[in-house]
Amino acid sequence: MSATAEVTSSELLSVVASRELAARRTVFAGIGLPTLAASLAHLTVAPGLEIVYESGVCGAHPSHLPETIADAVLITGAEAVLPMPTLFGSVLQGGHIDVGFLGAAQIDRFGSLSSSVIGEWSAPKVRLPGSGGALEVMASAREVFVVMRRHDPRSFTEQLDFCTSPAPDRALAEGIRPLGAGVTRVITELGILARERVGEELRLTAVHPGMTADQVRAATGWDLQVAVDLATIEPPAPAELRLLREDVDPDRVYLR
Repeated sequence: MSATAEVTSSELLSVVASRELAARRTVFAGIGLPTLAASLAHLTVAPGLEIVYESGVCGAHPSHLPETIADAVLITGAEAVLPMPTLFGSVLQGGHIDVGFLGAAQIDRFGSLSSSVIGEWSAPKVRLPGSGGALEVMASAREVFVVMRRHDPRSFTEQLDFCTSPAPDRALAEGIRPLGAGVTRVITELGILARERVGEELRLTAVHPGMTADQVRAATGWDLQVAVDLATIEPPAPAELRLLREDVDPDRVYLR
């Protein structure tokens, strides 16, 4: 069995997402895959990365991975713990976050997200947690990365069942000017979708080894554009996997 075949979905997504944080200074990270990616990036491509959590913890140095954003392990050794009005009003809305890391149930071609319902609002097939701080992150972070475990036409959809976090493109249509560019990277098991600025659609810029552009397009619910210089993503290196498994998450809190 090859080394790539032994890599789990969580490990693959975490490693690839961590590489995208190179040269970034501040990341607003949620619990789960964003925490794994940010923690690995801190040990590899972004040693100066400051991780900010929605609970108000800035510059966390936990002894082990937190299980929630309110985990006490985040407090010990942190650079600061801020009240919510300061975190959202001054840090986030003040434009001090380079990357906001989000997850979602659905995403459209411009990067608007749904994390509220699947199906009709009045009678949904699935009711989800909702926005949390995602709306503010989308509006105020300089750019947003999204990690999606599922890449299929239901998740990558032409029209969201409900728009929880509108991309800047959608907000502009309502006369609202967000500070940032919205979603600029989407990392999935099939590849990476990216865009650089407001007004552009997400397009396929890279695929995992053995995956083709046609396969990714077939799994996407809109007519996905493909970059002329489509790249192939380097598989997780042994050193990256060792750090992730032995240093970042040895207890398999999020790795599975």
